[in-house]
This record gives sequence, structure tokens and C-alpha cells, in this order.
Amino acid sequence: QVPFVESGGGLVQPGRSLTLSCAASGFFLDLYAIGWFRQAPGKEREGVACIDSSNSGTDYSDTVKGRFTISRDLAKNTVILQMNSLKPEDTAVYYCATDLLNRCSLIPEENAYWGQGTQVTVSS
Repeated sequence: QVPFVESGGGLVQPGRSLTLSCAASGFFLDLYAIGWFRQAPGKEREGVACIDSSNSGTDYSDTVKGRFTISRDLAKNTVILQMNSLKPEDTAVYYCATDLLNRCSLIPEENAYWGQGTQVTVSS
């Protein structure tokens, strides 16, 4: 099992920002495509953003495009999800995941290795 650890979740007001981190130990995240996914209560898990290996490309869901940014911090061996202009509908458990390939996918079924998730709640 890939030892991902997600962090940075919490309670935030609508319109504010939050930064999530996905860290791993024992392997270099830069070697693989990494995705961020989320699952709200009673809903299917959905892809939010992903980044190809070696920063060769990114992809975003239409619901977050222009508000969320995925990037890598090579020094910390982490993948960052910067979330701006948060909305109540962004409330969910956020996970990072990979299939240990070079090209990323926003399709949850195409990612085999998952972290435990971090809760994000957007509410006034």
C-alpha cells in the first residue's frame, strides 16, 4: 500500500482558501502521476485535479477549473492542492491517489493506491 498522508483540511468560510498537501515516504512522488479526488456524503467519488509525472501536464474537473491549482513541492516530496474561492459544494473528504503511471487520470477507478483522506468543510 502506498503510504500517502493527506493534510491541510479543515473548516473554512465560503470564498476563502485552503491548501492541501499529499506527502509520501519511501518513494519519490515526482516519478508518478498524482491525483486529488473528493467524496461528499451520499455522492460518488470524483476527480478534482491531477498532475502528470515530472510536471509534464495537469488536468482539472470543470467544477474546480480556475479555482484550484495542483503543483509539486519537490523539496518536500509533496503534491499540493491550492483551493481558492471555496464554495459549500466543495465540502468533501479529499484524497490523493496514484496508479504509479506517468499520465494522470481523473477517473477514480483508474487509480489503485489511495491515502486516508482529509476533511474539507466549507460553511459560514
